[in-house]
Amino acid sequence: MVLKTFGWSFAITALGLVAAVFYGGWQAFGIVAILSVLEISLSFDNAVVNAGILKKMNAFWQKIFLTIGVLIAVFGMRLVFPVVIVAISAKIGPIEAVELALNDKEMYEQLVTDAHPSIAAFGGMFLLMIFLDFIFEDRDIKWLAWLERPLAKLGKVDMLSACIALIVLVIASMTVGANAHQHGGIHVDKAQTVLISGILGLITYMVVGGLSGYFENKLEEEEEAEHEAEEEAKRTGKPVSAVAMAGKAAFFMFLYLEVLDASFSFDGVIGAFAITNDIVLMALGLGIGAMYVRSLTVYLVRQGTLDDYVYLEHGAHYAIGALAVILLVTIQYEINEIITGLVGVLLIGWSFWSSVRRNKRLELEGSTAEA
Repeated sequence: MVLKTFGWSFAITALGLVAAVFYGGWQAFGIVAILSVLEISLSFDNAVVNAGILKKMNAFWQKIFLTIGVLIAVFGMRLVFPVVIVAISAKIGPIEAVELALNDKEMYEQLVTDAHPSIAAFGGMFLLMIFLDFIFEDRDIKWLAWLERPLAKLGKVDMLSACIALIVLVIASMTVGANAHQHGGIHVDKAQTVLISGILGLITYMVVGGLSGYFENKLEEEEEAEHEAEEEAKRTGKPVSAVAMAGKAAFFMFLYLEVLDASFSFDGVIGAFAITNDIVLMALGLGIGAMYVRSLTVYLVRQGTLDDYVYLEHGAHYAIGALAVILLVTIQYEINEIITGLVGVLLIGWSFWSSVRRNKRLELEGSTAEA
């Protein structure tokens, strides 16, 4: 099972590390290995959340996620995305941006760093909405009940998540402007960029998440209709028609997954510049890490891990909330990538430990009841 799920990841790792040695020797090998570990540690919560969505898809769409989805994640976000950032922020063509990335690595890194506020605002708002919508929803299973019960009651207020997210965005943009003024800088454009990018992140979440939710509901309705048709067919002997909406529902959930993965990858791409400004090594290291995140997602789905350890999804969403806050804070202040990775790992580890304790308690209660 492990080899079948992680086989491609192992193969890509071997190829990537060999390519790194040929490209830049053993030093490049070490950099690619470090970047791979960085990406995996920063994106473990991504895998848990992805698994919660992917388990609703059939085997065909899971395979699409592992093939086309990987191409988008590895080449799109880890290779093309930084180049696009440079092209837009420096107002140059994509070919010039690639030449800059290969021939003037210091200038390339500076341009990506300058674009960080808009990236952080977009990704931070998208992830913050995911977190807020999760904690404001009333769930049968609650992890931190003392916190989640009152938040679920508050969640009955319409559009509360969007209101809170917008307030956070306004504060973030005002902080950028206020600090710039204190230092005598003219950074009105930076505050405006943060505001616009954050609003675009919010719009993206609403559009993609809304479409995904709409078609998911349609799929459930169609499945109920199909079940009723099957029951009717048993009585009458008539053939049952296929469910047409399944494809659309799965497609929009796939689209939602890709936007979600893109938002998670922002911190990995930016954090990679703390280790290297070589775009080739960055693509190799982050690409290897992205493969493991994909494989881990499928592994969690096929093993039913989220059903066995019910608080894992909670921990992952709290990690998303922490990452959203960290991204928004990094608009103005620098935060070490190790802290970012550790916060997510600790929250997920805590939720896993809580799940294990819950399972043992339920097992003990079941044994007592039988006795």
